[in-house]
Amino acid sequence: MKEKGSSFSGSIGFVLAAAGSAVGVGNIWRFTYICAKDGGGLFLLVYLILVLTFGFVLLTTDVALGRKTKKNALRAFEALNPKWKFLGHLTFLVPALIMTYYSVIGGWIAKYFFTYIISDGKDAASDGYFTSFITSDIAPVVFMLIFLALTAWIVFRGVEKGIEKFSRIIMPGLILLIVIIAIKTLPGDPSGCDEPVILFLKCIYGNHDHLWFLCEK
Repeated sequence: MKEKGSSFSGSIGFVLAAAGSAVGVGNIWRFTYICAKDGGGLFLLVYLILVLTFGFVLLTTDVALGRKTKKNALRAFEALNPKWKFLGHLTFLVPALIMTYYSVIGGWIAKYFFTYIISDGKDAASDGYFTSFITSDIAPVVFMLIFLALTAWIVFRGVEKGIEKFSRIIMPGLILLIVIIAIKTLPGDPSGCDEPVILFLKCIYGNHDHLWFLCEK
C-alpha cells in the first residue's frame, strides 16, 4: 500500500493550511456579532493584541516542535521529555472536544450550501428557516454526518493530497467570498447595507440574525 504524503509539498500549502485552521468558522460566523456586542473597536483591538501575542507564540512553538522532533502532536512532547507525554494527549483532546460542536456547525453550513445550490436561496433567508432546520429530528444529523464524512475523507488522503490540496482550493475561495460580500455591501447597492461599517455593527439586528452577511435593509 502506497504511503500517503505526511508533509507539505511547499511553504504556500503550509501557510494556506495554517490560515485555514486559524480562520475558522468562529472568526467568520461568530466574531462579527461578538465584536458588535462587546465594544466594537475596543474588542477588535484586544483581539488583535491576543492574536499577535498568544496566538503567534503558540503557532511558532507548534511549528518549532514539529520541525525539531519530526513527530506528530501526540509524540512530539514525549520526544523532548518523557515527563511531558501528557501534553501530547492534551493536544489531541482539545481538537477532539472542539470537533463536537464544530461538526454541528459544519452541518449547518452544509445545509445552507446545499440549499443555495439547488434553489435561489430565498427560503434560506426567510424568517424561521434556521429554527425549523435545527429543531428537525433528522436533517441536522444527516448534514452533520455529511460534513464529518467529508472531513474524514480529506484527512484520510494525507497531508499533501488531502489537507494541503483542499486548502489550496478552499482558502482562495474564502477570500473571493469575502471580496464579493464586501462589494455587495458598498454604498449604493440596494441589496446591501447603506454603509460598509454596518456589516459589522448592525447586521445582527436585521431579520436574518443567523446569517451575519445579510445586512439590515
